[in-house]
Amino acid sequence: MVAVMRKHIGQQSRILENLDTAVMLFDEHLVLRYVNTAVERLWAAGARQLLGSPADKLFTEGELFLTTLREAQESGDPVTRREITLDLAHGQRVTVDMTVTPMLEGNAGAELLVEVSQVDRMMRISRDDHILQQHQATRDLIRGLAHEVKNPLGGLRGAAQLLERELDDEDLKEYTQVIISEADRLQKLVNRMLGPNTRPHQQLTNVHEVLERVRSVVLAEVQPDLHILRDYDPSIPDLQADREQLIQVFLNIVRNAVEVMHGAGNVTLRTRILRQFTIGHARHRLVARVDVIDNGPGIPEDLKDKIFFPMVTGRAEGTGLGLSIAQSLTQQHGGIIECESAPGQTVFTTLLPISGGEPAK
Repeated sequence: MVAVMRKHIGQQSRILENLDTAVMLFDEHLVLRYVNTAVERLWAAGARQLLGSPADKLFTEGELFLTTLREAQESGDPVTRREITLDLAHGQRVTVDMTVTPMLEGNAGAELLVEVSQVDRMMRISRDDHILQQHQATRDLIRGLAHEVKNPLGGLRGAAQLLERELDDEDLKEYTQVIISEADRLQKLVNRMLGPNTRPHQQLTNVHEVLERVRSVVLAEVQPDLHILRDYDPSIPDLQADREQLIQVFLNIVRNAVEVMHGAGNVTLRTRILRQFTIGHARHRLVARVDVIDNGPGIPEDLKDKIFFPMVTGRAEGTGLGLSIAQSLTQQHGGIIECESAPGQTVFTTLLPISGGEPAK
């Protein structure tokens, strides 16, 4: 039966290999006998590594997957599961829809055809697209507002300088100096709200050297009660990036975590390599993932959807510009920053493409 199925699959291989749905064939012993390209992308492994693997070796936690296979095998009828979570053997957690079909319907113990559609991928693409559009709309609004604010500020400052020249009383000049200094302060604030106005000067950059620089700077600024831990993937190759801008990105994120924890707690810097990964509407062969994880109180629910907006902050003394600037710099590199937060663990994930992108399917 397996030989017949292989022949049939061979005839349909051009169709199967171009599907976004992961297609697998298990024999009667639940050993993997066929995978298409989507399976290789999902498991981040080649067919040679996967073929011949027992079903239970494909996951760290996959009891529901195995139960579904056995149910279909014993009943001889197709079984479908919606939005189930799978922990893949290489450490990635995915949410999928899965259909298991016995190759001979009604025949218990038959080989199984498994179709897996990754639903969290589409949800994440939609979420990233929303973040990108939201951030661009905010920047456009701020540019318009900055233009309206800058001209009156310049006029106020100039008038104060002219008035100061006409005054003989030094006490009165103190008031003009207040006007000038406040106008300058507002000008600097507007410029910071506008974010970076220079294009990245890209060169081959080692992301771990960037993180080590950030770690050294932050540890020099805070008390001994802060611990910055490392969990690096040494296989990540250098990427084309502006080193100084990346340092600014991760400094802003780590400093934000430290301020939320009031300088005491654990921050973990974790890096991973992602293959065939989509950012926005572009799929990249290789993407560097950098997680900044803290064990602080988490982000308040009412701020979670606004944290990358300028002037949004949960701290009375904060400016709310650090994360907005970090997002702008990351987007200039073709990447994006995502955030997941709960009490006791907040994760800021920065995704940076290593290879050129192509439109996502």
